[in-house]
Parts: sequence; structure tokens; C-alpha cells
Amino acid sequence: MNAEKNCSKMSSVRCELEHRERSFLAPFAAFSDNSQGRVKKESKCNYRMVFQHDRDRIIHSKAFRRLKYKTQVFLAPSGDHYRTRLTHTLEVAQIARTIAKSLFLNEDLTEAIALGHDLGHTPFGHAGEAVLNRLHPDGFSHFKQSLRVIDILEKDGAGLNLSFEVRDGIIKHSKGKGEILSPALEHTAVTLEGRIVRLADIIAYVNHDLDDAIRAQTIATDDIPTMCKKVLGNTHTKRINTMVTDIIDVSRKEPGTLKISPKVLEAMTDLRSFLFSHVYESSVVRRDFSKASRLLEEIYNYFIKHPESLKTKYYPTYLDNSTLEDNLRDFIASMTDRYAFSLYEKLFLPHPWNIK
Repeated sequence: MNAEKNCSKMSSVRCELEHRERSFLAPFAAFSDNSQGRVKKESKCNYRMVFQHDRDRIIHSKAFRRLKYKTQVFLAPSGDHYRTRLTHTLEVAQIARTIAKSLFLNEDLTEAIALGHDLGHTPFGHAGEAVLNRLHPDGFSHFKQSLRVIDILEKDGAGLNLSFEVRDGIIKHSKGKGEILSPALEHTAVTLEGRIVRLADIIAYVNHDLDDAIRAQTIATDDIPTMCKKVLGNTHTKRINTMVTDIIDVSRKEPGTLKISPKVLEAMTDLRSFLFSHVYESSVVRRDFSKASRLLEEIYNYFIKHPESLKTKYYPTYLDNSTLEDNLRDFIASMTDRYAFSLYEKLFLPHPWNIK
């Protein structure tokens, strides 16, 4: 192969690692030395393989750090143990790596996709996404915004210049209420590693959102459908273990595929439907999301009327080659929950006079 010829000319740690991949991973895995490359060509690192390098770039990005203060489901929870968008991301990465390792697939690629899949998420969870989708002329999807963050917004407009395989996995990870195992090509990553992240995402959120909802007393354990508990288990740990081991066991019977047994797939689908009706669309969650929606809408409309203020005072990453609406979308999507609260207070709430 060309990669092997290049490595024979100049020995490097990366080349040795790529050779190890070839001897260890399954033949249908995504090999680092066979990547379709980056949008902008650059010299390869002597020590890190391409997907390993991508993972590092994501972890060191500002967008990744901001996930710590973005809502998963429950808005500004007072408890220490509720999930944030960052802890969700880490749980997805852990689940995805477990599956990839057991199927002898590329863990670096899997982890990079998992760590980057929600970089474009708004403050206040899906409430923020719904607001921007309604207000922006072209709508809004967090997975498309994640790709925009990676390609354009990070590093002051230079982007992270990630590999094709990581970008493809990120743009195709989202499913909403769609099929868990979608047959549609537009929702199917070109790599098995990317498809694993799509499954790991739902495994993570149906379990941790259920756990958080019980902690918040939005639902009780007894409310969980009996069939879901019977098939998947009675505890958070058992449910995750059932889903993960089922995917591994069923997929290993047909190498090169990613499958779930009909019984477990039905239980996962039913559990997700239960969460939508009893948690995501519940009056308790929707009430707070309605407040958050109004907050973001007022901020959006303020800067539509004061564009120079956005450009010169509040958004240093303002792109002159983008429209005001696009810059405003990027600005709001980048906000953490606490920054949105603080900005709203600064823009709209009166402050005491400082009388000397």
C-alpha cells in the first residue's frame, strides 16, 4: 500500500501504530492509514494517527469545554449529579468504545466522533435548538452546527480540519424520533465506527435521562413500562449492559454488520417513546424550556436590531463573509446556559445606579 511505502522511507511512531492496526483490527474496520483525508491538506504527525490526532483536537477545542455548562434535559438543576452535555458526551464515548473494542473496530475514530458529536448544541438543550430552528431563515440542526464548529468556527475561523470519517460520523449521528437502526443512506455513516456512535448516543441518553428524571421526581421507577424492565433490566447499570452486550453479541454473529436483536430493539424503542411522552414533553420540563425559549428569542431579536453591538462588543468570532443571521445563530448556539442567563440580565434587566 502507499501508506506502507511512505512509512518505509521514514520510520515514525505513527507508522508503527498504523502497522499494529493492520495486524489487530478486523478487516472491515476503518484503518487510519486509509483515511480519505482532510479538507485542507497538511503534514501528518510523526506520533499520532489521523483519528487519534482528530480526537486530541476536539478535546482541546473551546467548544468542547463549553459543553460542561450546557443543559442535557433539566434546566439549571441544583443537584451535583445531573447530566450536562459534557457528561453525556463522555458517556457516549465510553459506550461507543466498549462496542468498538469488542468488534475489533477503530477505537480512536469511534471516540473522536463521539467526543465531537454535540459540539454544535445550543444552551438549554433542545429548547435552544427549537428556538433557532424557528428564528433562523434556514432553520437549525445541532449536528449541522457541530460540523460548522469543526470546519469554520473553531480556532478563530480556521476550523479544526478534521478527517472525512470523523466529520461524516458527526453529521450522521442524530436520529431524533427516527428509527434507531435507520436504513436511509443519508443517516448512515460510511464507517461502522460512525454507526456505533449513533447507537451509543441513544443508549446513553435513554438511560441517563431516565436516571435524571427519577432523581428529579419527574417520574418514578414504577412508571417505567413493565416490558422494558423485563427485557432490559431494573437498574441503570443493567439496562446499559443489556443494550451494549446485545449489540456486541448479535453483531459478532455476522461480522461486518451492526445489529440489535428484535426483542432488545423493541424495548429500546418503547423506552425512548416513554421518555418523550413522560419526560421530554412533560409539563415540568416544557415549562422551564418555554422560559428558556423566550430568553433566547429576546436575545436574538435584540441583536437583529443592534448588529454592530454583536460584531464589536459581544461576538469576537463574527465572520464578515457570513450574514448577520448566521453570525447570530453561531453566537447563540455557542452560549452556555449560564452565559445566556448573564447576557439576558445585562441586556434587559435594570441595574442599580452607582451613586457616589
